[in-house]
Amino acid sequence: MRFHIAHIDNLRKLYIDQVQHLHSAEAQIIEALPKMVEAAADPELKQALQTHLEQTREQLSRVQQILDQTAGTPEPKKNKPIAAMIDEGNDIIGDSKNDPVRDASIIAVCQRIEHYEIAAYATVHNFAEIIGETDEATLLEKSLDEEKNANEILTSIADFANTRADRAA
Repeated sequence: MRFHIAHIDNLRKLYIDQVQHLHSAEAQIIEALPKMVEAAADPELKQALQTHLEQTREQLSRVQQILDQTAGTPEPKKNKPIAAMIDEGNDIIGDSKNDPVRDASIIAVCQRIEHYEIAAYATVHNFAEIIGETDEATLLEKSLDEEKNANEILTSIADFANTRADRAA
């Protein structure tokens, strides 16, 4: 990610830039999750991914609401870290030779993405509080809490899935 210092000269502009990157991230995740749901074999993992897909659609809507209020027509951004994680994830999932290993791969990829989103939402939430955007901070905190919860669910599924993957090798 490259910042143009001439264009991002205060925290509000950085905040809007980062919210635009979150918009891109959520849109990319919405596109990638159905493929992961389809590739997953474990019913609990499938359900967790499907539930998170619905949450991600809501998160995208919240981010869009923030952009509508703060930026008017936002500048299109591409979240390169998410794109790279999804691309790498598709490779890992495709290389997995059996269902248990594929499920462990999906969880690993999703947790990387969740950790990125947790960091991104925590950052923009903090920015929103500092610049006095309390309503937006509330929306961002809701998404942050959902991301943390999704990560916890994946962790609980991983305990079983990783053991199954180890036995399948």
